[in-house]
Amino acid sequence: MKLTKSIEDNQLNEEFVEGEAVFIGKLLNVMRDTVRLPDGLTATREYIRHPGAVLMIAELPNGKLLFERQFRYPLDRVFLELPAGKIHPGEDIFLTARRELQEETGYVANDWRHLGTLHPCIGYSDEHIEIFLARGLSHVGNALDAGEFLEVHELFLGEALEAVRDGRLTDGKSIAGLLWAERVLDGRWPLPEAAKDL
Repeated sequence: MKLTKSIEDNQLNEEFVEGEAVFIGKLLNVMRDTVRLPDGLTATREYIRHPGAVLMIAELPNGKLLFERQFRYPLDRVFLELPAGKIHPGEDIFLTARRELQEETGYVANDWRHLGTLHPCIGYSDEHIEIFLARGLSHVGNALDAGEFLEVHELFLGEALEAVRDGRLTDGKSIAGLLWAERVLDGRWPLPEAAKDL
């Protein structure tokens, strides 16, 4: 599908005027910027700076996908999610994905494909999540970070989609990842080339 644009991007852009860091945290920074709008007026934009993350669709030889159950403090409950983790400053995204998969699930993969990028909160954050397909899995043991507690589960894709439908899986990044998984694994979307030198 080709998108027909009636307005050029530069006619929609906002120009940075000035800004300040409202809060500097260990993971997130909160910013408040003044921007100039296309009509010349100014507006305030408050948003979160995030280091970025990776999301792994890890397919076992039996066709099941790896999931995690872990407590998420902001919503005060346990969530079912695809494995994911934060990108360290300057770290290659493939290395982040490999590190996080092993740390959280105990698996390593010999076939890695970068499927795409997700921007989950475009109205208030610069966060990007890099989506990977990991295959050729073997279990070597996990090494959870200090303070990290989770439970690993295996689900077939159809079971995971049913969990989305009935409300047991509500995590946005995992739902987006399952869209990619469904399309790539059934051949509707082409499989990208494998990553080299991992």
